[in-house]
Amino acid sequence: MKAVGYKTAGPLSREDALLDLTLDTPKATGRDLLVRVDAVSVNPVDYKIRQNRPPEGDAPAILGWDAVGEVVETGPDTTLFKSGDLVWYAGAINRSGTNAEYHLVDERITGHAPKSVSKAAAASLPLTALTAYEMLFDRLHVTTPVPGAAKAVVIIGGSGGVGSIAIQLLRAKTDLTVIATASRPETAQWAQDLGAHHVIDHSKPLPEQIAALGLGQPGFVFSTTHTHQYIGQIAEFIAPQGRFGLIDDPESLDISPFKTKAISTHWELMFTRSLFETADITRQHDILNEVAALLDSGKIRSTATEVLGKIDAATLRKAHAILESNKAKGKLVLEGF
Repeated sequence: MKAVGYKTAGPLSREDALLDLTLDTPKATGRDLLVRVDAVSVNPVDYKIRQNRPPEGDAPAILGWDAVGEVVETGPDTTLFKSGDLVWYAGAINRSGTNAEYHLVDERITGHAPKSVSKAAAASLPLTALTAYEMLFDRLHVTTPVPGAAKAVVIIGGSGGVGSIAIQLLRAKTDLTVIATASRPETAQWAQDLGAHHVIDHSKPLPEQIAALGLGQPGFVFSTTHTHQYIGQIAEFIAPQGRFGLIDDPESLDISPFKTKAISTHWELMFTRSLFETADITRQHDILNEVAALLDSGKIRSTATEVLGKIDAATLRKAHAILESNKAKGKLVLEGF
């Protein structure tokens, strides 16, 4: 089967940073599904791992986690899917990735793909939707009010992949006021088009902009990027006993400014359930099915902004370069081999 991977970790400037490969097609065992991959999207985790994590042993590392495709074989212990089912998922960080014609995935972290959009459009959502959903509803518990706080949530980085779907999930499932941040006209418009009630500029002081909205102090803050730059500002504008969550990877993070307000802090990793095979691992199956239903009912929409081309080393190199620039809007998708 065709695949794209690397044999040496390092920067994108290396000629061998991403390689077109031919590998054996795997077999489904246990609760695994063998999926013929039709479309994938690219996430920051892809280039971070490519830069920093050497392959294990002599085998090349295959990146990619988001995928949409057809089940072609099921393991003997599967109960949720059958051959021919169209599925979508975000995979597991400790297993080979989706930048391959055929891919193995645990059925418990797999959902039935939406029916109302193209495979490429659907491929934009699994990882970001799981990340946003888990943060909002499993970590921050945004449907449980913070006493005395404004019924509002601030999303720092509202135009990125996770921010784009977080805005939509909040609008579809809550009555919270959504305040998103963006710093360029096109990204601000994107966040507004997705449903943000207010869009403020994160290149300027946030507390003054939030105060000017006249809503009071928000009960929730979800930071998707550059969290270390905003900790002091968040401590200033968030309500006492508010809930704060982040998903990025600052080298260090001093949350001591949160103590006086008793701010709870939640660090979300979408891969935790699959990595540790937690008792509630099937929660991701349920979340993906719910997100597919929201998409098919028109309550949310795909965050794909561009289909770059076929799944090969050259196109993936282009996608990695765009993501590394930190100027991506929405999600980049690749389709077919």
